[in-house]
Amino acid sequence: MPMPWTYRHASREFRAFLDDVKDRTGLTSDNMAYTAVDGVFRTFRRRLTADEALVFAGVLPSVLRAIFVQEWTPGAPVPFASRDEMTREAQALRRNHNLTPDAAIEATAWALRRSVRQAELDRVLARLPEGSTAFWHVEVADPSELDQRIV
Repeated sequence: MPMPWTYRHASREFRAFLDDVKDRTGLTSDNMAYTAVDGVFRTFRRRLTADEALVFAGVLPSVLRAIFVQEWTPGAPVPFASRDEMTREAQALRRNHNLTPDAAIEATAWALRRSVRQAELDRVLARLPEGSTAFWHVEVADPSELDQRIV
C-alpha cells in the first residue's frame, strides 16, 4: 500500500488550513490561530465518547488529527451548549495567551471543511451526537467557497 496522501503532504495541508483560519479570524500569527483551533477541537471533543472522537479524528488530515487527540484524557461527554457558551469554552484554553475571537468555531469549521472531503465529514457527523453537525456547520452564499483546497 502506498503512503497515505495526508502523511506525504502533511505540512502543506496544515499550512493551508492554518492560513484559512488566520484569514477567517483576522489573527496574525500561527500561534494565535493554533490556540484558537486547539480550543475549538477540545470544546468539540468534550462532547464525544472516545469511540466517537476517534471516528471524527479519522476524517481529519494527519496534523489536525494529531492536534485533535493531543493531551486528551477521555471522560464522560458533556452536552452541547449554545454557540456562545462553547466559544467561551474555547477561549478559556491557555487564558493568558489566548486571543481567540468570537468567530473561532465558525472560522475553524470553515477552514476544516476546505481541508477534508465534505461527503466524508458529513457522513461522520451524522453518526455523532445531536449537535455535532450544527457545531461544524458553515453558512456560505456560494458552496464552492468550501471546496477542498488541497486534493
